Amino acid sequence: MRLLILLGLVVVGTPVPAEPLPSAARQRELVHLVRQDCGSCHGMTLQGGLGPSLTPEALHGKPVDSLVATIHGGRPGTPMPPWHRFLSEAEARWIVEQLLAGFPQER
Repeated sequence: MRLLILLGLVVVGTPVPAEPLPSAARQRELVHLVRQDCGSCHGMTLQGGLGPSLTPEALHGKPVDSLVATIHGGRPGTPMPPWHRFLSEAEARWIVEQLLAGFPQER
């Protein structure tokens, strides 16, 4: 019994490995996707349009996991579609991190 409890403590305390970053080529594709596809609703400068602003100021204080879930799964009952067919959850998280830092321009 003690061994099981000790093993449980070791497993619980073990950090989960981080998702690998998208490759440089995939990052360029994701920047293009956000600037063009997301920009068609959120504004080409991501400052808002049909959809809300995606600037760091507008997203400040919003839970990262919630933003990732919105990108990956969409928002039922709104025009926000799910992007899970085109993006992994890790890629959606990368996009959120970039949005919070000030999204890069296309190169």
